[in-house]
Order: sequence, then C-alpha cells, then structure tokens
Amino acid sequence: MRYLRRMTTTPSPDAPRTFSDLGLGADLLKALDGLGYEEPTPIQDLGIPHVLAGSDVLGLAATGTGKTAAFTLPMLERITKGGPAPSALILVPTRELAVQVAQAAHRYGREMAVKVLPIYGGQSFGQQLRVLRRGVDVVVATPGRALDHIRRGTLDLVTVEMLVLDEADEMLDMGFAEDLDAIVSELPETRQTLLFSATLGPRITRIAGKYLNDPVEVRIADEPEQDGDGPRIEQRAYLVRRPHKLAALGRVLDMESPEAALVFCRTRNDVDELVEALNARGYRAEAMHGGMSQDERERVMKKLRAGTVDLLVATDVAARGLDISHLTHVVNYDVPNAPKSYVHRIGRVGRAGREGVAITLADPREHGLLRNIERLTRTKIAIDSLPTVADMRAHRMEQTRVALRETLLGGDLDRFRVVVESLNDEFDLWDIAVGAVKMAHEATLAEAAGTEEEIPTASAPRYSHGRGTGKGERRGAKSGAGAGGKSGSGGRRRTPGMVRLFVGAGRQSRIRPGDLVGAITGEAGISGSQIGTIYIADKYSLVEIAEGVSDQVYRAMKSASIKGRRVKVKMDGS
Repeated sequence: MRYLRRMTTTPSPDAPRTFSDLGLGADLLKALDGLGYEEPTPIQDLGIPHVLAGSDVLGLAATGTGKTAAFTLPMLERITKGGPAPSALILVPTRELAVQVAQAAHRYGREMAVKVLPIYGGQSFGQQLRVLRRGVDVVVATPGRALDHIRRGTLDLVTVEMLVLDEADEMLDMGFAEDLDAIVSELPETRQTLLFSATLGPRITRIAGKYLNDPVEVRIADEPEQDGDGPRIEQRAYLVRRPHKLAALGRVLDMESPEAALVFCRTRNDVDELVEALNARGYRAEAMHGGMSQDERERVMKKLRAGTVDLLVATDVAARGLDISHLTHVVNYDVPNAPKSYVHRIGRVGRAGREGVAITLADPREHGLLRNIERLTRTKIAIDSLPTVADMRAHRMEQTRVALRETLLGGDLDRFRVVVESLNDEFDLWDIAVGAVKMAHEATLAEAAGTEEEIPTASAPRYSHGRGTGKGERRGAKSGAGAGGKSGSGGRRRTPGMVRLFVGAGRQSRIRPGDLVGAITGEAGISGSQIGTIYIADKYSLVEIAEGVSDQVYRAMKSASIKGRRVKVKMDGS
C-alpha cells in the first residue's frame, strides 16, 4: 500500500470552512441546513474533499468526532441512486451502530429520496429480504448478517461503488476478520473504499493494505495544550443518558446558581429546542446561533449584559468572539467533537484571574471522548454523581436559611412585629418562628418544579469488546480449564437472574471474551449490560445471559458464526 498524502492537522477556529466550501451539492446542503448543522468538524473538513475526489481514504478518528457524516455525505453525493441493487455498503461492528448510521444516511439523503436499509442480527430475515427485493441504495450491515445474506444469494454486491468500514478496529477485536475477507472478495475491484478506525495498529495497517488502493490518510492532530498558567477553571462531568439530560441540566443549574451561564449545543435545532424547554421550566434563557440576524444577536447580548437573561444557549460558531464579563459557568450539553472545541468553550470562563466552572453532561457512550480530552489537554475532568433529590432539598433549605439571615441583618422589621405579637398569646414564640420559616421555604418550592423528577443512574461502559491481550477478564470472565472438569462451568455458581449459554468453541479456537460479546450483541441485538460473566475453557465457553433475553440470544446464535465459523450453542443444562 502506498500513501498519496498524509493530512494531519486541525483546522483553525479563526478561519472555519462551511459545508458549502467542501464541494457538497445543493440537496445535501439543504438537508444539513434543516438539521441545524453550521460547520464541519475537523475530520469532515479534511476527509470529505478527498472522498468526493474519488480517493480511497484511511481515516483515523474516535467515536463522536463526526466521522459518520465524514463518509456518509460524500458517499451520497457520489453513488448512483435508484438502481435495483445497492451502490454502497457500510460495514459496522454492532447493531446499535448500524441503526445509528442508517438513520444518519436517511436524514442526510432525504432531499435525494435515498433508500437506506440496516441489516443486523436479531431482526427478521424475511423483512430484510423484502426490502432488498424492492431495491435499496445503501446497505448498513454487521459483518455476520451481511455474510449470511451473501451466502443465501439475497444480497447482490455486483453494483457496489463504495465500501465503508466503520470502526474497523472494533470489528477486528470482535473477531470479524475472516467475515470481512469473505465479504470484500464479493465486491467489484473498481470500488472506492473508506476505512475508519480509532487506532492505527498493525492489524489496521494490514487490512488497509489489502482493501484500499493508494489511500489518503486523514487524521486529526493530537496536539496537547501547552503547560503554563492558564485560567482557573474547575472542570466536572456528569454521566447522563440523553433522554434525561434536560432534567439533569436543571438540577445542576439549581445547585450551582450561576450568575450567568453559557450552554453549548451541537446544532441550531438543539439550541432552539433546549431554550424552549428551559423557558418552560422557569429559567430565563436565550438562543444564539448562525440562523439569527445581527440585530437578533445584539438584542440577546443587551439582555445578557442587563441581567435579564441567566442562560445563553449557543452553538460553537455563534459563540465565537463573545466576551461576557460576568460569565461564571460553561455547560457542555453534549461532549464536543474535538478536544480543541472543548478548550475554546471552557476558556470563556476563568478570565482575568477570576475562577470559573466548566460542566459537561456526557452520555455514557461519550465517556471515551472525555478521556481523550483529558489526555490531549493534560487536565483532569472529575466524574461526579448528579445531585440527588435529598441534595436538592438540603440546598433549598440552606437557601432559605441564608435568605432569612440576610433579612434579619437588613433590619426594617418593626412593621412586622405586630403580626408576631398578635400570635404570641396563642403560640410559643419558637413555633411562630419555625412556622414563618416553613412559609418562606414553601414559597420557593414552586420555582423548583421538575428538579425532583427521577434521573436513572448512568455509568461508563464496563467493557471494551475484548481490547487488549484477549486474556483479560470482563466482569469476572475467566480463561482456563474447568476446575475438576465435573460441572463444565469451572465450578462457579451462576449469577442470580442469569442463565448460561454453552458455546462449542474455546481457547483452542482462539476465542476471546470480546469475540463472544461482539457476536452476541451483534446477532441477538442485546446490549452488553445484559451479558454477565464469561468463562472460556479449552474447547468450549460459557456466557451468562440475562434470563429475559436468553431465548432471543439462543435463537439468534443457532445460525450465527463466531470468528468466521459456525459453532454449536445450547442453553447450559439443556
């Protein structure tokens, strides 16, 4: 394999390019504008022009950096649409990613009437077949299910013009190398191939040499921030699943009581929706994004400086050049796509020697992005627990105490003494004081509407699809012969609420925990949290599965392959 060029850089935030600068057509630009996208991320800025030029591309980008649009947008621009068989094939490691990429391709291609089909295990084979027969432009598939369709003759790849391997390192970790070889062998040699990976190890280099033709390597420079006397910013993050972010933001704002806060969202639509939701909850919020006129922007800034607005919700583009002297907090409603963006966002507080607070609400799937930001910026982002309902109540009680103390210190109480004196004959003076405090405290509770709603605890993913040596444990996963060989389960007790799946392949077949996790989640369509302890012996493996999905897993795995070959599966004890 010979590299044409190596593009290793981060575009300057002072001279950003727009999507129209990258050569995308009017239909795609209209779709992006409707979605509220304002500017390309670094991987999109660098990668899209090379894909549009017809080059094979090796892209090095972590999850969350916008790589889906980096390959989907130029793919939709280039491929032939409306034919009887697919023109593009996108291979991904998991069912969840297949759905996510297919949804993105559908949104971007809505002005083109592009037909997109996700193919993965756990979904009706017949339903997939019916859609394929009607004709699709783009197929997004997990390797195992794609290979099943190819072998049955139900997926015709002869017209494929573009192949995309997304999260290729994950697919290799999950044991899909042989499946990838089998699929690629069915594709036309004249195709354009794009390979995206978070890492560039020997295995990625090897498959890039097999699948890509004179590729352009595109990566975003890992430039750590310079050490030195920077602004004094306290950085914290909370792990919150997307549906509960609004409630979490309200709880954090109520606890922090910022003098003024800047809340960042990814798109214009996100900004508008969040502003509307915050105002409905009683906050004073205004929007700032690229869809606003200069007069509208100036009106918002006047409100902010006058103190009639507490929260400014903005996109990165719209916030450039803003200097808010009394800004105390920056909140990342989403983890930014690039570490540089994070640095520019939080740099708006802690200026001129003042202290500031930067808070990030991260979906557990974005936990890796936080770690990447820490590494590149050489800073620690503390992962805190969200304030509980008890914390909120204690905080409000303390606010009542502080307000009452300020009232007492402020004087001018004589005109209220008549009320106390009129009650003194009937009630104890201490009880009168407590009753007054209760009345004052309850008067503030209406402002706390919505802050006591339940927010489920979220945690970072507890496994990594078998990354590493393959000999490690995954929540107690073991690799070794069964103790005594009597029970066939290593002498271990089964976890309550779990059942064991017997898999007829083990260490001698080079099976690792990541291979089993990848195959089961990809084929059965369950999440990793529904998989328990994994035990790997010489010739077999045992995987604990949550009882509620055990039948679903068994049915899916009966016809599935692991590391490119069919294996015997049964429920342990059956």
